[in-house]
Amino acid sequence: MVFSIILAAVIAYLLGNLNGAIVVSRLVAKEDVRTHGSGNAGLTNFVRSYGSATSVFVILIDMGKAVAACLVGGLLLKSYGYYTEGVALGALCVILGHDFPALLGFKGGKGILSGVTVALMMDWRIGLFVFGIFLVAYLLTGYVSLGSVLSSGSFGFIYAWLHWGNPFPIFVGFFLSALIVWMHRGNIVRLVKGEERKTNLFGKGKKQ
Repeated sequence: MVFSIILAAVIAYLLGNLNGAIVVSRLVAKEDVRTHGSGNAGLTNFVRSYGSATSVFVILIDMGKAVAACLVGGLLLKSYGYYTEGVALGALCVILGHDFPALLGFKGGKGILSGVTVALMMDWRIGLFVFGIFLVAYLLTGYVSLGSVLSSGSFGFIYAWLHWGNPFPIFVGFFLSALIVWMHRGNIVRLVKGEERKTNLFGKGKKQ
């Protein structure tokens, strides 16, 4: 079982290193998205830098790797009776790989696309609720970061409420909530100061 846990963790982490924004920017523009804008390897900076036309490929890669990581973790631990824990392990490690990718100089994204996806994989009801929080906050304010902080911050609490008594997935839920909020600490400061940029996810550049 120990080998299966280690294997699941390593595979999920390496999948996390497959960053959609970096891959697509290199294929489309022959450059690294991290050399533009905020320097972040995420969807928001990608859309600001290259527009939304090719962002669907970023979404597919970042969501696809999260699905794969959770499935690998679940399947590897299923025979031991720990499918749910395996999914949570995959979720944890793929987000760590996305945020801190060893193969990309430990400079990754902030984990929102992959984070929503692992929430769906851990419990689709919670995933939809979290995505709903993000969507409402973004549509009302135009701030991707605000939607990201509110949605990710709620995940651990909602998961614990619905799955009390399942300690490891609850730990993962709270850890990922805290991690993604922490990754947005700069955005939070700018939001408080009124300096945060709004983003048009359906176009390019700043939302008016």
